[in-house]
Amino acid sequence: MKGWDLPLDLHAPSPTPLFVRIARALEDDIRRGRLPPGSPLPGSRTLAESLGVHRNTVLAAYRELETQGWIATSAARATFVSPTLPDVPARPVAGAPRAAMPSRVGFALPAAAPLRREHPEPPRGTIVLAGGVPDIRLLPAALLARAYRRALKLHGNRVLGYGDPNGHPRLRAALADMLSSLRGLAVSADDLVITRGSQGALDLVARTLLRPGDTVAVETPGYRPAWHALQLAGARLVPVPVDAEGLSVEALASLSQRTPVRAVYLTPHHQYPTTVTLSPARRLALLAWAREHRVALIEDDYDHEFHYEGRPVLPLASADRDGLVLYVGTLSKVLAPALRLGFLAAPPPFLEHALGVREAVDRQGDTALEAAVAELLEEGEVQRHVRKMRGVYRDRRDALVEALARELPDVLTVSPPAGGMALWAHCAPEVDAAAWSRAGLEEGVSFTPGSVFGFDERPVPAVRLGFAARKESELAEAVRRMVRALATVTGTQRQGSTARTGAGSRSRGATRRG
Repeated sequence: MKGWDLPLDLHAPSPTPLFVRIARALEDDIRRGRLPPGSPLPGSRTLAESLGVHRNTVLAAYRELETQGWIATSAARATFVSPTLPDVPARPVAGAPRAAMPSRVGFALPAAAPLRREHPEPPRGTIVLAGGVPDIRLLPAALLARAYRRALKLHGNRVLGYGDPNGHPRLRAALADMLSSLRGLAVSADDLVITRGSQGALDLVARTLLRPGDTVAVETPGYRPAWHALQLAGARLVPVPVDAEGLSVEALASLSQRTPVRAVYLTPHHQYPTTVTLSPARRLALLAWAREHRVALIEDDYDHEFHYEGRPVLPLASADRDGLVLYVGTLSKVLAPALRLGFLAAPPPFLEHALGVREAVDRQGDTALEAAVAELLEEGEVQRHVRKMRGVYRDRRDALVEALARELPDVLTVSPPAGGMALWAHCAPEVDAAAWSRAGLEEGVSFTPGSVFGFDERPVPAVRLGFAARKESELAEAVRRMVRALATVTGTQRQGSTARTGAGSRSRGATRRG
């Protein structure tokens, strides 16, 4: 309560003296935990002013409470709740404030499955191999802080008020330049909306595009938080398999013969979670199928900047001439997830509808932050950071591949991806990936079993291992902990460090570790 007024519920007028009613209201607040033991109380003059009573009335109430042991006074004359409360039965008071948040609701809730976190908070000291997470320890935080201060100092009146629901114009212009230069998208600032992360963009797309009962095809295995956003908009999700060439367009064509498809959600650049890239032939086939059936393609290009070998693969949206692709991106992987900066690029008619939804949901983003990041893009600081991290992440990918080859050669089959921030490793038939993952937490390493990404959560003999957020030494230690965890599951000790079978090579293609 420090620094705030302390409103009290004195109930309806009654013949009870006012100081007694004040004392009882404070006693009730102490009993129900609003005023915990040891917490300071307002001075008598301050409380009297906030309640509109004479100071002597408050002093009388404080004396009453001190006599009963509810409050105490320090040598500096400060008043606080007694650390040891008296054991006095509570008085039932009709209409008194509740003692705590009710444990259940008094109305009907939708019969929907609760959303669950993909990565629950692990114990302290755990090495987390979370896929798609950058190393925020290397974020140029000082440069970001400087840009944020400058935005507030020079443009405080504009960036702290209501702003453009599209997002800060400088950030949209800078992103349009980045998308045109690096991703081959012919877009302008007017073709973009800044959102709260890519999840905010997906939610905006779902609310704008879908109606209850619409069929949306999704990749399986795939990205569960996107599925939740689509389901909350009323979509009926239908899984479509992914293989070594990405999403199966043949399966999509078969699906469209059975039911109208409103949209397809996919991650064609680095498929989540398998990291495969949609092949050129399938890209053309997908665009042709979507054009024929008038289906929206929701392209989630979440980590485009981190491509390490070969020629860069342009987004599906770069070849879209028919207004089929709704392109979703993020700066969370480039900078930091907590910044919550994503974007949506789409044809103007769609954005016009989307902005109406945006204004009804959250109105706008953090304009000051958007201005600060725009400055970093304009000055080339983000570009320099991306170039640096591309090299760092490539080395970390190679270090993790080598550690797995050295320690788990006959357990995991690893196909090192040409880009991205995680590995998708297939497990040997005898390995229970989910049990291994649970045992890993006991050994201080967190990694995700393939079943988390399956549409029906059936066992998937694979694990996803993020490498971007961890130093090479941390990755080596994580693999050692994975080895110990596997021993607890299988009941056998491994001699992985002596079984090399090509461990020294930094393979760029599919490699069988065994």
